[in-house]
Amino acid sequence: MTDIFEAIQRSAIRIKNAIDTKDIGYSNQANSSGETQLQLDIQCDMIIEEELSHVLSVNTIASEEKEHPMQLNKNGKYFIAYDPLDGSSLIDVNLSVGTIYGIYEGDFGSKNMVASCYVVHGPRVEMVFAHNKVKLHLLQGDNWEFVKEIRLSEKGKLNAPGGTQQNWTDYHKEMVDGLFKEGYRLRYSGGMVPDLHQILLKGGGLFSYPATSDKPEGKLRRLFEVFPFAFIYKLAGGEAINGKEDLMALSHAHVHDTSPCFFGSKYEIQRVKEVYANN
Repeated sequence: MTDIFEAIQRSAIRIKNAIDTKDIGYSNQANSSGETQLQLDIQCDMIIEEELSHVLSVNTIASEEKEHPMQLNKNGKYFIAYDPLDGSSLIDVNLSVGTIYGIYEGDFGSKNMVASCYVVHGPRVEMVFAHNKVKLHLLQGDNWEFVKEIRLSEKGKLNAPGGTQQNWTDYHKEMVDGLFKEGYRLRYSGGMVPDLHQILLKGGGLFSYPATSDKPEGKLRRLFEVFPFAFIYKLAGGEAINGKEDLMALSHAHVHDTSPCFFGSKYEIQRVKEVYANN
């Protein structure tokens, strides 16, 4: 696992340099979802692929930017799914973006997840790595420094509701509005990594991306985004569900399968369970 951790660290430094210096315009290519890729999406994908290809313990990689998984080392035991630049549409307005990694042993799937990680590229570059504990690291020059272990409070103060509101169900909107009436503060940038990172570091709250009329199976991908953050939130003392079920109990049929998702402290997730149990 150390060799993977170090490859992720090297990738993060190279991605930081790419964000600082590379073309952020659109390419003439589309990703697995049919979305036109930024030049930077492609560059970051190539950086991670290159760094992980040097790690003999990595068998296969799957990227949000690739249609199919790619085998690197047939004798490796780890399978890594990653989103190279989550929130890349925020680059041109200079908001924080991130990279997400799900690390699986033997094959892809929530039950095979052994670690996960994300990197926040903002005013500072920070990395959260979850294996036995959830640990925060800070990039200082070209070196990574351990900062602290992260634990969530039982109840938070932040509310980050994703998805277009006109496509929400009435009961979901009522739940979100109810949290605001309790004094929760809106924190939503449109980037999964910075929003979930803020909730983790500020002690708790709720991030939601529900099933909507235009995306009944949710928008966020299980292997690249949903499972990695579910693993982190649960290990940090929080919970992660799809409305009713534990996200880490879900299977997947295709590498790009999506799911509705709710991440938060125990209090907020209990609220979600109560609302969704009756709908």
